[in-house]
Amino acid sequence: MSLSAVLLAAGSSPSPSPSETPTTPAVPSLEDAQESATSAAGWIEQNWSTWLAIGLRVLLIVVIAAVLRVAVRRAITKLIDRMNRSVQAVDGTALGGLLVNVERRRQRSQAIGSVLRSVASFLILGTAALMILGTFEINLAPLLASAGVAGVAIGFGARNLVTDFLSGVFMILEDQYGVGDTIDAGVASGEVIEVGLRVTKLRGDNGEIWYARNGEVKRIGNLSQGWATAGVDVTVRSDENLDKVKRTLNEVGEKMSKEEPWNELLWGPVEVLGLDSVLLDSMVVRVSAKTAPGKALTVERELRWRVKHAFDAADIPIVGGPALPADAEPDADPTAGMAPPSAYSNTGSPQAQAATPLTPPSVAK
Repeated sequence: MSLSAVLLAAGSSPSPSPSETPTTPAVPSLEDAQESATSAAGWIEQNWSTWLAIGLRVLLIVVIAAVLRVAVRRAITKLIDRMNRSVQAVDGTALGGLLVNVERRRQRSQAIGSVLRSVASFLILGTAALMILGTFEINLAPLLASAGVAGVAIGFGARNLVTDFLSGVFMILEDQYGVGDTIDAGVASGEVIEVGLRVTKLRGDNGEIWYARNGEVKRIGNLSQGWATAGVDVTVRSDENLDKVKRTLNEVGEKMSKEEPWNELLWGPVEVLGLDSVLLDSMVVRVSAKTAPGKALTVERELRWRVKHAFDAADIPIVGGPALPADAEPDADPTAGMAPPSAYSNTGSPQAQAATPLTPPSVAK
């Protein structure tokens, strides 16, 4: 075959379709790269001032929030320290005896300071975060709505925890009780050994430790605030001389109020209130005294001790009825005056069988 025929055949062969032509990646030219870099540089040149303004604004917000948080927390700490120093200055004096003790005031002030610092940090940092998001032109309405819904859900789910926390905050702010107080919380009673925002720790009379949730406490009976009343009931015979009894009790009260340490524990004179009850064989005389808080039981025990010694010296028996004569002796056999049991009480005895009436014979018709 000649060369012309081959060229003619090649020229007349069908050309491949565009879909069958292999695609090769286009290599960007130097002009394209230069154009892209120029456009990027132009975009940066147009927006760098905006970016710089946003960055400076965010930095300013962060710096102000950090400085404000440190200043507020330091001010709260100084306030709490000043409160503690004022209490320590009067501790050990006559005025300090009427105030709360140092440990109770210290724990109370620390709890209040912790709450105030946490609230201040939350408000400052939360406000700063919202301002930063607003700087980036982020729509805060959906975020605030979601936070509100989440807060409501958490409040319903952890309502007991929220109740305990709020009750603890108001309890501390109102100074309802503190460390060292003896309280009756309804669910438990004893001496307060630790006060928290959620749980109050009590030590019972037998040494047990109670953990009472603040939200579960509906009432508080504080036995350590103000003053307490020591009351003693003295039972004497119904035929006893009341003037002699009253005179003896007054002497006991006057002597006790002049001796240490009872003169500091007694905040008022020991008073004989009179007859509390009158029975056929006894009388009850009521003695009362106002004491320091939490010292009523101690004063009552000492007062009973002194009353017993004074009545023994004055030959006044403390009994519930008339005493037996000194020469009277009890019977040797307490059952001597009792009648012997009857044989007829036992239904199986021969006497009971003989006394049983006979059954009448049946009459046949």
